[in-house]
Amino acid sequence: MEPSVIIFLILVLCISCLFLISSPRKSHGKGQLPPGPFPLPIIGNLLQLDTKNIDKSLGSLAKVYGSVYTVYFGSERVVVLHGYEAVKEALIAHGEEFAARGSLPIIDAVSKGLGVVFSNGERWKQLRRFSLMTLRNLGMGKRSIEEQVQEEAKYLLEEFKKSNGQPYDPKFILECVPCNVICSVIFQKRFEYSDQKLKSLMELLEENIKILTSPWIQKKQNQQSEFTMENLIITVSDLFIAGSETTSTTLRYGLLLLLKYPEITDKIHEEIDRVIGRERSPCMKDRNSMPYTDAVIHEIQRHLDLIPFNVPHAAKQDTRFRQYVIPKDTTIFTSLTSVLYDEKEFPNADQFDPGHFLDESGNFKKSDYFMPFSIGKRSCVGEGLARMELFLVFTNILQNFTLKPLIDPKDIDTTPISNGFGCVVPSYKLHFLPLQ
Repeated sequence: MEPSVIIFLILVLCISCLFLISSPRKSHGKGQLPPGPFPLPIIGNLLQLDTKNIDKSLGSLAKVYGSVYTVYFGSERVVVLHGYEAVKEALIAHGEEFAARGSLPIIDAVSKGLGVVFSNGERWKQLRRFSLMTLRNLGMGKRSIEEQVQEEAKYLLEEFKKSNGQPYDPKFILECVPCNVICSVIFQKRFEYSDQKLKSLMELLEENIKILTSPWIQKKQNQQSEFTMENLIITVSDLFIAGSETTSTTLRYGLLLLLKYPEITDKIHEEIDRVIGRERSPCMKDRNSMPYTDAVIHEIQRHLDLIPFNVPHAAKQDTRFRQYVIPKDTTIFTSLTSVLYDEKEFPNADQFDPGHFLDESGNFKKSDYFMPFSIGKRSCVGEGLARMELFLVFTNILQNFTLKPLIDPKDIDTTPISNGFGCVVPSYKLHFLPLQ
């Protein structure tokens, strides 16, 4: 054997021994970390994970190690919580202990520990309180916000009419709608879809999303006041990303599913004609009288599973969780996929079926397992706005248009592209045919 090969093998052996000595024990005993696959030096468990489909990889590990287990992304220790009971216990019963935001290099590079989504401690408390108070003062939760969403929906319909029934990619316009609503709230101004400022803003948001949805890989500032200009800028950026990109992605995925299942679209048309008619625009009061449409929107969100492992949490302190102790600063992944795709709660969970949210009488059926906005102390600040936008935009579109695919519905692939942090909807075009 070549001397260089021997030296290399000796180095690998030495590094492995050092890693074994320094690495935390994986004992199942009381007071120890949850079990998990054996990590290799430096790279941890990365060879056992598909970085382009993290949620599937971690779901497979749950079948081996149970609902609470440990995995290493390089040297970063992560405790994964799988299934409704574990996720609820962590985010509700242990909501305070796990209220910290997890640290991942790709996220830290974007947020720098600032803003309302990825900050921690007193900074997060102050900025979340400030964001909620400011949004309420600007009209969040009031009739004025509903009117702004309705107004934006009218602009959207006009854009679709301009397509004259020709093949049309709705991606950009559907991204503009929630973005313009946020602009109306924060800046008290909406932009024309052709406005260069809006286009530049959309490009910046898309670039951020590309960074966050790139494959997984490997600075906090001590400031007396959290209301620095940089902090406020990133907080506004957080509101745009959380409040526009997630909603537009859900809208695009929803239209794709409705192209795939025209029989579901027909039932929504029937409910709209019966409850709203054609003489007035939809409003939020209509939702209580439209259980089928409401169920479809919930099912779109469930089926999309937009952020499979949630935004990472972290332990604020050494925390006893079940028979284990999770050390302070350990990153926590809560698998929303395992909840949204729970077979007991949602039979045939892989199938798109609005019946998952309907009872035997056709009434809307709530589910505690429906948590696309997460739950607990760090649930999505803009959940109420997102629900409003989804209902009003979908009903406005279907009140005015028939959706026609370019190919046979059975040939439409609705599989979201899982890519790192979230899911990406495949590109497509469709015909918007005005209803007579």
